[in-house]
Amino acid sequence: MERKQVQFTRRQIAGIHGEARRRKTSDAAVVRQAVDQMLAAGKSATTGAEQVARALATVGRFASGRRDVSREHDRELADAFEA
Repeated sequence: MERKQVQFTRRQIAGIHGEARRRKTSDAAVVRQAVDQMLAAGKSATTGAEQVARALATVGRFASGRRDVSREHDRELADAFEA
């Protein structure tokens, strides 16, 4: 194990400490588990702006051949889940 010094806001400290009490573990264990979950979710965390940019980059890149998709989106979604 390697020691690191990290600074948290009062709100973060209260949240970490409350979660540690609820789990009956240490504050450090809660932080380590949170970091492990973040790393498991993806090798790099993306910001909301990055996610929006990625989503917008897909707009208009695909064609279904149908002209009523925006009006009939519920039908399209139902069809997609049936497949």
